[in-house]
Amino acid sequence: MSRSQSVEDYLKAIYKLENESEGGVSNSRLSEEMNVAGASVTNMVKRLSKMGLVNYESYYGSRLTDAGEKIALEIIRHHRLIELYLTEMMGYSWDEVHEEAEKLEHHISEQFEDRIAELLNNPQFDPHGDPIPGKDGKMPKVHLFSLMEIKEKTSCVIRRVKNQDPDLLRYLEERNLIPGVKIEIIKREPFDGPVHISVEGENEVVIGANVASDIFVVNRA
Repeated sequence: MSRSQSVEDYLKAIYKLENESEGGVSNSRLSEEMNVAGASVTNMVKRLSKMGLVNYESYYGSRLTDAGEKIALEIIRHHRLIELYLTEMMGYSWDEVHEEAEKLEHHISEQFEDRIAELLNNPQFDPHGDPIPGKDGKMPKVHLFSLMEIKEKTSCVIRRVKNQDPDLLRYLEERNLIPGVKIEIIKREPFDGPVHISVEGENEVVIGANVASDIFVVNRA
């Protein structure tokens, strides 16, 4: 099957949106995610449907077929392995790797993918804590909680930062709010106010509710 980079980007975006909503993806949502005109999305969805990669219904949106999901997970695996390789082996910081991986994910061979995975001891998570799909094309099931779901006076460990905006990642790293760090929710202000956090039992930091909602943890230290 001939696959362009554009096809792979759309499949990856549909996978992301489909899992966020647990339902079909409308063309308008896909247009916003891809930052392209609605007409372009409509044409691509029709193309993906003809290729057997997407099932589309007017009122329910797009859903990946098994074949479409397999391709999406393959590209996501490439992306997350590359991110980890760049941080672990090449000294990139976690705020730099997303854009580099976006460029490279479409162009590595399966042999190169296997070599990276072997070199990194078949990792399960990328630098941001996102799970890496397995070679078998399956996404690992990870049960995490948003920081906004955690009660006050509760200890937990950061496992994932969902938002990969470079400015946000640098902001969090400066405050040591990164995967693997133990924290405790000291206080949460009402009405979506800021969250007070103890980091590793030492420093106290305060972050906004919108930032806290992008930090995911396991509820145990």
